Amino acid sequence: IETLDMYLLRLKDYTKKLHICGDRSSFSKTDLDATFMRLKEDAMKNGQLKPAYNLQYGVEASFVVWAGIYANPTDTRTLIPFLEDFQEHIGTRSRNVIADAGYESEENYLYLRAKGQDSYIKPNNYEQSKKRKWKKDIGRRENMTYLAQEDAYLCAEGRRLGAVGTRRTKGAGGYVSEKTIYACENCNGCDRKPQCIHGNHSKIPLQERGKRLEVSKVFQREREENLARIRSTEGILLRMNRSIQVEGAFAQLKENFGFRRFLTRGRESVLGETVLLALAHNILRLHEKIQRGTVGRYLIARKEAA
Repeated sequence: IETLDMYLLRLKDYTKKLHICGDRSSFSKTDLDATFMRLKEDAMKNGQLKPAYNLQYGVEASFVVWAGIYANPTDTRTLIPFLEDFQEHIGTRSRNVIADAGYESEENYLYLRAKGQDSYIKPNNYEQSKKRKWKKDIGRRENMTYLAQEDAYLCAEGRRLGAVGTRRTKGAGGYVSEKTIYACENCNGCDRKPQCIHGNHSKIPLQERGKRLEVSKVFQREREENLARIRSTEGILLRMNRSIQVEGAFAQLKENFGFRRFLTRGRESVLGETVLLALAHNILRLHEKIQRGTVGRYLIARKEAA
């Protein structure tokens, strides 16, 4: 009976902790709403996990117009709830949504399209794709020739990779993406296999393996349209202003205000802190705009920024 009672107590403890954790991967015993994350400030240089919150600011005309606190460490899953919360309380939606590479996903692209908002999201491979190593990598889909009529790719050796099936993948947030699988008809005797087929995780010898690609056509379509927007004159201006205005808001908090750690615990209290900090930032920005005579200006010109 004593052993059974001990097991029951453990079961209740596990059930309670699972309920507190919810869809998160962890929680802190000293702050049940906080999640363990790897922070940029790592004094020990060992990737130590610390209880933290993911703070999100929405900025327009250098003013913080909305704030949110989230438990997930990555930014990808914060965009949709942030915009939904903004629309619910403010009653409107921004025509343009400008974000960095951490927010790119197929789900976010389709959400913004459905809501009639233009995405200016920097692709997560944007900087890598500019490098010579990327452009000379024959194993990448981007460096292959796509045959639209045949729905196939041609590799550097002129061999055809045709569609052989599809695969569905489910993300952490529940979104299901469909990917088309392309496989080379014949890779035998190819001398460029080591440069084309990457990774050695397969137990099959390299000589017996064939080139395969997994491509989400929806994601690639949305990325290409988004990439055309951010490379346009308007897109360059908006991305430049995002760097100045959004990063400037966080620089104001961390460097000028010296705010490096939340002073309270619990999501509601932490959110209150972020709102107070945003108000302080907005007051300073308004004072600066009044002094400079730029109250009605939303964007900084490229020449002025240079």
